[in-house]
Amino acid sequence: MPAQNPFEQYQRNKILTATPSEVTLMLYEGAIKFCNIAIMGIEQGDMEKAHTNIRKTQRIIEEFRNTLDRQYDVAEDFDRIYVYVLQRLFEANIKKDKEILEEVNTHLRSMRDTWKEVMRKCNKA
Repeated sequence: MPAQNPFEQYQRNKILTATPSEVTLMLYEGAIKFCNIAIMGIEQGDMEKAHTNIRKTQRIIEEFRNTLDRQYDVAEDFDRIYVYVLQRLFEANIKKDKEILEEVNTHLRSMRDTWKEVMRKCNKA
């Protein structure tokens, strides 16, 4: 049996011990990372890399949509944002458009930063 990569073990433990709010933050970070890799793929002319990473970003956003707690009114606001981001990702994938991905990344960073602020305020309470 081969030895396990220490970094992979660390990452696995990090996820397994994370709180739900930390997992949400990790997902935002992952979506941003995959969107950046897709942008690099377009810049390098590697359309398969771009497609694969746009799809990864879409799957994260779809997961956010699927886990919205609809009992709160704010969930509808988030749903509209997620639907818009998904539409833009779909368009970016068809056109392999770097500018659309940069726009999506701006939205993702804004949502991530807002989430970080919510986490910070909740930890102070």
